[in-house]
Amino acid sequence: MKILAVCGSGLGSSFMLSLSIQDVLKEMGVEGVEVSHADFASLSSEKADYIVCGRDIAMALEEGREDVISLDSILSKAEIKEKLMKIFPEA
Repeated sequence: MKILAVCGSGLGSSFMLSLSIQDVLKEMGVEGVEVSHADFASLSSEKADYIVCGRDIAMALEEGREDVISLDSILSKAEIKEKLMKIFPEA
């Protein structure tokens, strides 16, 4: 499985988001998940099972996509964990 952290431009915030996702997955005891990061413009060339991004990016993507995890705050590890628990309920 692959999770892609996406930000609007540049790679700084998506890199920080990817690190937070890795921390949360480790805390949850989830293994075998590749976490990568990209900017919005590169999204079409990236393949992932799930895209984690801020609400602004999620709204710009095709509505109703089940592979998009929208965050109100990309800095909130609590929110990231809450959303990832829906994907990994056994954790």
